[in-house]
Amino acid sequence: MLLVIDIGNSNIVMGTYVGKNLMKHWRISTDSQKTGDEYGMLINDLFRYQGVNISDVRDIIISTVVPPLVVPFVKMCERYFKVKPLVVGPGIKTGIKLNYENPRAIGADRIVNVVGAFEHYGGPLIVIDIGTATTFDVVSETGDFLGGVIAPGIVASSESLVSSTAKLPRIELVPPKSVIGHNTITCMQSGIIFGYVGQIDAIVQRIRDEMGADWHAKVIATGGLAKMIMRESKTIDKIDHFLTLSGLRVLYERNSQ
Repeated sequence: MLLVIDIGNSNIVMGTYVGKNLMKHWRISTDSQKTGDEYGMLINDLFRYQGVNISDVRDIIISTVVPPLVVPFVKMCERYFKVKPLVVGPGIKTGIKLNYENPRAIGADRIVNVVGAFEHYGGPLIVIDIGTATTFDVVSETGDFLGGVIAPGIVASSESLVSSTAKLPRIELVPPKSVIGHNTITCMQSGIIFGYVGQIDAIVQRIRDEMGADWHAKVIATGGLAKMIMRESKTIDKIDHFLTLSGLRVLYERNSQ
């Protein structure tokens, strides 16, 4: 059994694979202050609740955009799973060309998403990850990473608005029925959500314009709020909630041969 772990700024997403089949998956909050033992006990409890035997895990791959958690997770894997994990980073075989000034500066999550998306959908692609930051990654018809865009995430934008103003409250991120709000809550929901959707659609269109009229790319989105955004977006073609997990599986297979 393969355990894949994606450590993001806000959440850690994990899944177990048998072959190409995702068997179980979990999402927990990221806490850079937790020790490897704390994460080990938490993951052990999650496994036990889902009826997964921790001793069945024979291989582990990790991607992270939170550097302080690399060492705790490696030690956790070695102590609790008796497995030395593969960590996505410089030197790993991706199977794709990275057209970037400094490939080492590309977030591990972006590489994983591009690998997973091209494996499942072919190219060309625009891959949007709606997380703490929102990333747009452009993939050629041959699977090469061509670059992309990084923008503030919708939750970060909402929190910034609330923390920077004296009277605006925290709100639930759900689309209002009308773009014209009639109270503070619906005005904020309209501005944040429809403004964010407009940003996504505008950036996708600009990418398409820059690539040329003959460039027809699918737009694949992932992330916790992707489903809500897709309902309002005019450019997103498909949601894949497990894109990062499947990308980690593909990377592990490419590096275990």
